[in-house]
Amino acid sequence: MGRHRIAVIPGDGIGGEVIAATVAVLGALQAREPGLGFDCRTLPWGSDYYRRAGRMMPEDALATLGRFDAILFGAVGARDVPDHVTLWQLRLAICQGFDQYLNLRPARVLPGIASPLRCVDGRRLDWLVVRENSEGEYAGAGGRVHQGSAGEVAIETAVFTRAGSARVIRQAFELARRRLRKRLTLVTKSNAQRFGMVLWDEVFAEIAAEYPDVATDRELVDAMTVRMIRRPESIDVMVASNLHADILSDLAGALIGSLGLAPSANINPERVHPSMFEPVHGSAFDIAGQGIANPLGAVWSAEMMLEHLGESAAAARLMAAILRVAADASLHTPDLGGKATTAAVRDALIEALGAP
Repeated sequence: MGRHRIAVIPGDGIGGEVIAATVAVLGALQAREPGLGFDCRTLPWGSDYYRRAGRMMPEDALATLGRFDAILFGAVGARDVPDHVTLWQLRLAICQGFDQYLNLRPARVLPGIASPLRCVDGRRLDWLVVRENSEGEYAGAGGRVHQGSAGEVAIETAVFTRAGSARVIRQAFELARRRLRKRLTLVTKSNAQRFGMVLWDEVFAEIAAEYPDVATDRELVDAMTVRMIRRPESIDVMVASNLHADILSDLAGALIGSLGLAPSANINPERVHPSMFEPVHGSAFDIAGQGIANPLGAVWSAEMMLEHLGESAAAARLMAAILRVAADASLHTPDLGGKATTAAVRDALIEALGAP
């Protein structure tokens, strides 16, 4: 155990609410785990910063963030700022700038939470979505010409490289190997995307030969949406491109009961740069300021951060608290059909951590 420097970027909308709750829970956790400590610094970047400065974060933001051990991120997005500005100038700038090419999004039906799928619990739905996080459809290659004219053209180019595909697919195999079922599903669309996704498929097949202990199968992305609903128990780990995994993981969040429960991690596996941990739900500005946002996705993301930092015992204690709170229907926020507030869930999590 040790002290960890954490950059905290609450961002927009409910990001500030769920991250404040998470930081409070981490503060309580360090009081209960001898030797564990956090030096948290809040960085007020996001849409408010953009309105003042014309950019989502300072020019030297990556240099600032590079001095931290990890980043805890809330959400990005506002009604009056174009989505491509908020995303590309903050979250994606960090992910790409720090080569956080491995995005992990676990999805599990927690005890006490009802999935919209009939008779589905954590025994039938316990997935890990592995997302390529640096290229593919979100590479940022393309442009627009003749803007405003009848002949305007917009080109968005998906970029698939052998090196970029191989490194995330290999990580997916390593992660699948550590799980009980040891099964990895390749998500593709190579029947229609005959260049980049064919390369993606070929790289997967080459690497699969190195992992005979991991069972594999292949699914077209459209068929995968059906399989997630009809046969959730057939899925263990799935690896998909940047866009496909982005969409599938949102579906996964809905199927575990609420997007408010869904955590994620943007990992630089080589640890040259800090990794970033964030809930999947986004800014949800329609409920911002009402005190009803579900903080469990953000707290679960912090649990993933603890695992990444090598604090397994603290992570296990925090996960036990999450499970205990999730199981109590009186602590369900409106997204789960309840009436609990963010503050009530925060306080219950702190209590569930046990005595200092």
